[in-house]
Amino acid sequence: LGCVLVTDSERLQEALDAFVAAADSHFGCLMVAGKMVVATAKWWRLEAQEVMLLAWLVASLPPSSSRDYPIYLPHGSPTVPHRLLTFQLLPGLEVCLLCGPAPSLEHVHTQLVARYWSPELEMLKGCVRAHPRSVPHSMPLHQSILGFLLINTEQNKNLFTLQPHGSEDSSLQALPIERRECILRSFYSLAVSTYFPVESGEQEPVALREDFAAGFSHTAVECYVAAEDHKCYGLQSRQHQLFVLFTPIVPTFALRHIATKTLTLLTKEVSF
Repeated sequence: LGCVLVTDSERLQEALDAFVAAADSHFGCLMVAGKMVVATAKWWRLEAQEVMLLAWLVASLPPSSSRDYPIYLPHGSPTVPHRLLTFQLLPGLEVCLLCGPAPSLEHVHTQLVARYWSPELEMLKGCVRAHPRSVPHSMPLHQSILGFLLINTEQNKNLFTLQPHGSEDSSLQALPIERRECILRSFYSLAVSTYFPVESGEQEPVALREDFAAGFSHTAVECYVAAEDHKCYGLQSRQHQLFVLFTPIVPTFALRHIATKTLTLLTKEVSF
């Protein structure tokens, strides 16, 4: 599940929890451009498939000030529908609720939305500004980074951006967004199929493993690729996997230092 980091996440969490409780629900989240900003504890306890499907549904719908959709949860409620209520707080920013027959869409829209979210307007604007960077502008990222994918393997969520320096990134001309996405996806597929295999009882297909890797007893924790128009570096820890796309001019020996520093910044200082 894609996420966005913001500087005032604790305060936004408090506002969301209060809003969801006032709507007599336990399930709610705040999303920007289909990515999660904050969510209630019980929303995170939904099955990973259900959380992903809900995010994809909201992101796929045309803009609307409010919506009331009947939905079925594949694991939690496959036969009895719940209601998905969404409310646009700012363009691209929506708060979502899962509830039963009550409350009505009109009640939440007219009585609760403004009461709980109007005082947080400046923070909500900050959420919108964080996209497409996915991290606060106050967070310093190395200029050689063209994109990254950070996966929290224990919580099934990720940080993903192809514009780490904002929409005014001058390097977009050298390596367009579409090319960045293709490179990062390919590098991720290579790394997780060859070097960072998922630990499970299932035997992975032999075709996905390089011959030399099959003979080692240890598991790789880092890997890199150097090409004409880019370089990539991947590393994994107990809870995280980070895949970074770099400009080709960054020295190969510096990739590990920059990637490790970025991982520390994203996981230690902001606790992703």
